[in-house]
Amino acid sequence: MNRTTNVLGMMALLAAGFAASASAQVRHRPVASTVPKVSAVQIAAGKTYGVKDAPIRIDEYSDFECPHCQELYMNTLRPLIDEYVSGGKVYLVHHDFPLPMHTYARQAAYYADAAAAVGRFAQVEQALFVHQAQWAMNGRVEPVVASALSPEKMKQVEALAQTGVVKGAVQADVTQGQQLGINETPTMYITYRGKRTPIIGVVSYPILRGYLDALLRQ
Repeated sequence: MNRTTNVLGMMALLAAGFAASASAQVRHRPVASTVPKVSAVQIAAGKTYGVKDAPIRIDEYSDFECPHCQELYMNTLRPLIDEYVSGGKVYLVHHDFPLPMHTYARQAAYYADAAAAVGRFAQVEQALFVHQAQWAMNGRVEPVVASALSPEKMKQVEALAQTGVVKGAVQADVTQGQQLGINETPTMYITYRGKRTPIIGVVSYPILRGYLDALLRQ
């Protein structure tokens, strides 16, 4: 082997070693997380409608797969939001209470809470209830959620839906409801001047409106 061949061989070995080292650095380089950083407080705040200093507060415990919860949302809560919440009279707080009998309710709650974390709870709540019959049959929650979100927001929601913070937020609502003795949905608590009144089951909007007006006249 002559001197030129020896030098070329050494150069080839050095180049191979450098390439292997660079490859190892690329493999071990930490990948930036695509999951947005959120907190339980942020998720809870995202599931509210209206202003905190409204004279009446309504805490609603709901199951996205429950037909009665769908009825309450469609026929009572939506007009309530349009009239009393938007008017600054009611502060409405959603709490998740997926019942064990509903196979896909908890998964739907995960997606709704993930949407709350990125400021899109209202859109996803509406989609889940409007299309309840569709996803409750097969558990295909994702396409229904995606129909209510931009592709960018859907990526964030998908990344968050199975995280510990989102699952913990749903379980915190369930635990709170259990401590209150709730065993069916929908259940609402209406608080006015420190007095809390439970309402179990579906209540029509005219009846609820009459009750709220009576409270506000006191």
